[in-house]
Amino acid sequence: MKTVLITGGSKGIGLGIAKVLLKAGMKVAITGRNSDTVQQAAADLKSEGYEHVLAIQSDVRKLADEEAAVAKVVDYFGSLDVVIANAGIGAFAPIDEMTSEQWNDVIDINLTGVFNSTKAAIPALKKSEGYLITIASLAGANFFAKGTAYNASKFGLVGFSQAAMLDLRPYNIKVTTIMPGSVASYFNGHVPNDKDAWKIQPEDIGKLCEDLLSMNPRTLPSKIEVRPSRPDLK
Repeated sequence: MKTVLITGGSKGIGLGIAKVLLKAGMKVAITGRNSDTVQQAAADLKSEGYEHVLAIQSDVRKLADEEAAVAKVVDYFGSLDVVIANAGIGAFAPIDEMTSEQWNDVIDINLTGVFNSTKAAIPALKKSEGYLITIASLAGANFFAKGTAYNASKFGLVGFSQAAMLDLRPYNIKVTTIMPGSVASYFNGHVPNDKDAWKIQPEDIGKLCEDLLSMNPRTLPSKIEVRPSRPDLK
């Protein structure tokens, strides 16, 4: 039974991944910056019949928080096999209107946060010969207006993940980055609704993670682009 740590796991893609992996019989720890929110998410999962759930308050911008989160997972479940670095935010504005606060928040969470999560987990993943999955975006390959901070963070995350993959392969640690297109989630304040049916659903990303974790050890899909099968026809 694999033990999985999901950052940003209290809603959206992270929560969707948690549900799929719990259903597959894995033990899952979810983290988030807001203690009440992450605790409530875990309580909701347990009310749905999932027993092996752990909620941890942690801010990915702080390496010490991520180290403490890893320690809690290992102490509670006994090991750490998989880290899914999912936490992320968006701030969109033309470069002449982008504030330094917006820039720093996006880079600190979307890029430095993944470094912190990875750095903290490497000792445990070396022991388990585990798996690191980073959730990037098609914005890591396709730039767009008002996307300076977000594009920079996701282009950087793709590069980080692929370089980390090469660094960690000698330890039998797999690294994959998933690059989703439009997902029906709470990203950037959006509230999912019926009009989002054409989009990728959070559980679809969860199923992709499940498939990666069940793949033959000799095979590593290191970078995966995933998009809705059809565009929004409106």
